[in-house]
Amino acid sequence: MLKNKKTTISVKDLVYPLFVREGIGICEEIPSMPGIYRFPLDAIARETRALVKLGIGAVLLFGVPTGKSREGSEAYKKDNVAAKAVTKLKRKFPDLTVMTDVCLCAYTSHGHCGVILPGCRTIAHKTTLDALCRMALSHAEAGADYVAPSAMAKGQVWAIRRALDAHGFKDTGIMGYSAKYASNFYGPFRDAANSSPLFGDRSAYQLGFSNSASAMKEIAADIREGADIVMVKPALAYLDIIREAANRFRAPLAAYNVSGEYAMVKHGAKLGLWNEKKVVLEIITSIKRAGADLVITYHAKDIAKWLKER
Repeated sequence: MLKNKKTTISVKDLVYPLFVREGIGICEEIPSMPGIYRFPLDAIARETRALVKLGIGAVLLFGVPTGKSREGSEAYKKDNVAAKAVTKLKRKFPDLTVMTDVCLCAYTSHGHCGVILPGCRTIAHKTTLDALCRMALSHAEAGADYVAPSAMAKGQVWAIRRALDAHGFKDTGIMGYSAKYASNFYGPFRDAANSSPLFGDRSAYQLGFSNSASAMKEIAADIREGADIVMVKPALAYLDIIREAANRFRAPLAAYNVSGEYAMVKHGAKLGLWNEKKVVLEIITSIKRAGADLVITYHAKDIAKWLKER
């Protein structure tokens, strides 16, 4: 007989994604993601203070640069926007766990996740790994607790782990975007980060949504290469993958409740189709019930407020 085990949500389970851009002044709301903003560097600490007061203990930073290039060099220059944000947050909130996304898609002029050399239309693997390592190192030097490679470049966790260790950052953790699917739910994020590919798509280096065996292989590979946390992305349409990963592996498991999943709820609530609070709590509970230890979600602020009301 099955035991009636109740799944509960804690604010400690939540990671809040933050978009940070260069400059000062206006916080730019993202039309496709109501309630989510691109924060200028001078406002990121103020927003984070509100998160900390709600009990949210971890954020995942995404840099939105002012300039792009074919090589994505803005991502790994010493004073890149994400590194600046990390320094600011760790100085003001030393107990906050700061994670940083490590990918080139927001920084490349073509919008792909790696370096594409002149005259080519495919990603240069070794050059991309070098760029990802430099990006991760810049974040570690700024004080990031975890770097999170999401480019789905073969061997990216291994390369970054070696680079971090060689430069004295053995305590900097790695959260691998291990099972990252070529999903249709990423549209609002690409709007937020201005990272849509100018040609082709990312199916050559992200997983096909009908494939489960590859997900398990990718997760196992990331664990072997040194990932401290592994991830399934997206979450809601891949609960079976989360459950299988939780059953197979002992590493901490994160699930990313992505932008399209968030936007559906927000726009549906605006149209009066459902009660937003009830739907969000049902979704996040299902992700936890499937086996996720951490849930990365744009709903985190609302959830934290609702949990406080309880």
